[in-house]
Amino acid sequence: MRWNILVPLFCFLLIASPGCKMRETPQPVPRASQESNQAQIDVCGLLTKEEIEAIQGSPIKETKSSARSDAAFRVSQCFYTATEFSKSVSLAVMQRDQGRSSTSSPKDFWKERFDHYSGEEKERDKVKEETERKEEKEESVPPKRIDGIGDEAFWASNRFGGVLYVLKGDAFISISLGGTDDEETKLKKSKALAQKALQRL
Repeated sequence: MRWNILVPLFCFLLIASPGCKMRETPQPVPRASQESNQAQIDVCGLLTKEEIEAIQGSPIKETKSSARSDAAFRVSQCFYTATEFSKSVSLAVMQRDQGRSSTSSPKDFWKERFDHYSGEEKERDKVKEETERKEEKEESVPPKRIDGIGDEAFWASNRFGGVLYVLKGDAFISISLGGTDDEETKLKKSKALAQKALQRL
């Protein structure tokens, strides 16, 4: 499976880029239903302004949350806008959408996307592995497994540094930081913030 589902999770961080837009649910959801689903999680409550300020070194002037459904999943996002805008932070949570009946879950999606990077499935069909390797080269650098956080975690590099994905139970979060830090520093900061967010998830 390609990054076509994961990419929108950190697309929100790139709001300065007009070409990056989130897809909405094809059919409109009644307002009452939207409010009911949004009550599933207060995504902006997973991190405090003070926690982000301490790590990013810039005051957070506002937070903006949004939520949408993508296939069988509910994606809740929070954008923490820093006074020094480049140091803003994006946090997203993918959960099962309680308003939809589906046999698939975020954990199933996680396994499909990341299991062949975990080293737990060493013997795979060679043709499939070669195809996946070709796709990875075409798309980006393969994600790197990160130990010591959540049930499982991966760091996906990109031109802005990277995005940290962390699985916990049947949900997972993604977090991406702005700023001029190198990739290693951004990973350390992302892990620190993710640990705090997971405690409240």
